[in-house]
Amino acid sequence: MQGCEVGTKLRYWLTLISGMLECLCFAGVVFGYASLVFVLKEDGYFSELCSSDTGSHSTLKEPDCSSQDEQFSLVFTIASFLNNFLSLINGYLFDRFGTMVTRLLAICLYTAGTLLVAFSNTAFSLMLFPALSCIAVGGILLLMTNMQVANLFAAHRSTIITLYNGAFDSSSAVFLIIKVLYEQGVSLRSSFFALSFCSIIHVARTFLLMPRTHIPYPVPQCYTYGVNCGPADSYNVEQVERTREVETTLAQDFSGKDEMTRSDKTQAENTEKVVAFRSCVLSWFFLWHLLWLSIMQLRHYLFIGTLNSRLSRLARNDPILVSQYTNAFAMTQLCGVVCAPWNGLILDRHKGRPRAAGETEQDADLRSSYLSLFLTSLQCLLFSVCASIPLLPLQYLTFILQVLNRSFLYGGNAAFISIAFPACHFGKLYGLVMALSALISLLQYPCFALVKGALRGDPFYVDITLTLLTVLVFIHPVYIFIHCRRQAHSRENIPQTEAHIDPSLAQAKL
Repeated sequence: MQGCEVGTKLRYWLTLISGMLECLCFAGVVFGYASLVFVLKEDGYFSELCSSDTGSHSTLKEPDCSSQDEQFSLVFTIASFLNNFLSLINGYLFDRFGTMVTRLLAICLYTAGTLLVAFSNTAFSLMLFPALSCIAVGGILLLMTNMQVANLFAAHRSTIITLYNGAFDSSSAVFLIIKVLYEQGVSLRSSFFALSFCSIIHVARTFLLMPRTHIPYPVPQCYTYGVNCGPADSYNVEQVERTREVETTLAQDFSGKDEMTRSDKTQAENTEKVVAFRSCVLSWFFLWHLLWLSIMQLRHYLFIGTLNSRLSRLARNDPILVSQYTNAFAMTQLCGVVCAPWNGLILDRHKGRPRAAGETEQDADLRSSYLSLFLTSLQCLLFSVCASIPLLPLQYLTFILQVLNRSFLYGGNAAFISIAFPACHFGKLYGLVMALSALISLLQYPCFALVKGALRGDPFYVDITLTLLTVLVFIHPVYIFIHCRRQAHSRENIPQTEAHIDPSLAQAKL
C-alpha cells in the first residue's frame, strides 16, 4: 500500500507540474496579441488598408492606418469570441467523451492554427482569422482539461485552479518572446513552426500523464491513470456521483436506528446529491456569476484588442515608445502566474479549520468565496479608472492592475463554478458561462468602431461608460455574502442531526 501511495503521489506531482508548464507556454498565447500585432505590422499584414494623405503642403504626412487597426481588432474580436463561445460545445465534449478525446481535439486545433500563421504572409493576411481562432480555441481546451488536476490535491484545490488560470494568462508573454526574437532576426514563420513542433509534447502528456476520462473528486485511494494503469483508470466523475447518492440514501435510512461513528459522519458530510443541470443554470448563483464575468471580460478584451492603437495615440505614433510600452505590457503578463495563487489562497484559507455546527464543506467554500469575488470586482474598477485616464506613464500602473485583475478573474471563475455546482456539471457549466459571456464580448468591436469613427480615435467616453458599468459586478459578491448569512442563520434553527442527514440542503435550494 505504501509503494502504491508513493507511485501515485509522484504521478500526481508530475501531472501538476507538466500541466502548469503547458498552460504557461501554450494555452493563452492569443492574449499576447498586442505584441504579435507589432510584428504583423512590421511584416506588412493588411498594409493595403493604409491610405496615404498627399496634402498640398505635407511632405512627411503620416499614412492613415485606421482601417488596418480595425482589421487587426476584428481578428482578435473573433478569436476571443470563439475562445469563449465554443467552450459550451467543448464543455459538453469534455463531460461526455472525457479528457483524451478533448485533448486530441485541442492539439489538432492548436497545431492547425500555428501552421496557418507560419504559412501566412502579406498577400494572405486573411489567414490570420482562422489561425488565431484555432489557437484560441485549442488553448482554452488545454486549460479546461488541466483544471481537473486540482482534484488530486483536495486541500489546495482552489489554489491549483487559480494557479493554472494564472499560468494561462502569463502565457501571453510567449508572443513577446516572438517579438523580441523577430527584432533579433528570427522570422515569424520560424517561431510558429517551433510552436507547431511542440505539439509532440502535448500528445505525449495526453497518453502518459492524463486520464482517459475524468479525475474524480474526492480522489479514491491509490487512484491512478495514464499508460499501464489497468482498471484503476475506470473511475470517472459520474460513477463517483452515483455512489455518493447510494451512500446518502443509506445514511438516511439508518440515521434513526444507529448512532454514527466519526468516520460515518465524515463520509455523510462529504456526500453530495446531484442537482439537475437545468436547476444550476436557472439559479441566481449562475445568473449573477454570468453578469460578473461578462462585464469584466468585456473590459479586458476591449483593452487588449485596442492596446496598440491606444498606445500609438498616446505616444503620438512614436514607434520606439509604442514598442517600449508594448514590451512592458507583455512583461507584466508574466506576473499572472504569480498573482493568481493569491486568489486561490483566499478561497482555500478555511481548509483545515473546524467548521461551524451543521456547516457542510460547500457552505464553508461559499463563505470563503465572497471575499475573492469582492476583491476581483474592486480590482477591475481600479483598472478601468486608470485605463480611462489618457496619460501615457500611468499605463504602467494600468498594466499591473490589468494582469492582477485578469489572473483573479479567470481563476476565480473556474474555482467558483467548482465550488457552487456539482463536479459532473463542471465542463458544461464552465462552457456555458464562457459562451454566454462571449456574446457580451462581441460589443468590443462596435465600441472600437465607435472610437475610430464618431469619437475620432478618442476612447475616453467609451472608457467612462465601461467604468460605470463595472459597478454592477459588485452585485455578485454581495449576493453570495447575503446567502451565506442566511444559511448560517438557518443552521442555528435546524437540529445538527438533520444537517448531517442532508448536507446538500443549501445546494438544492440554489
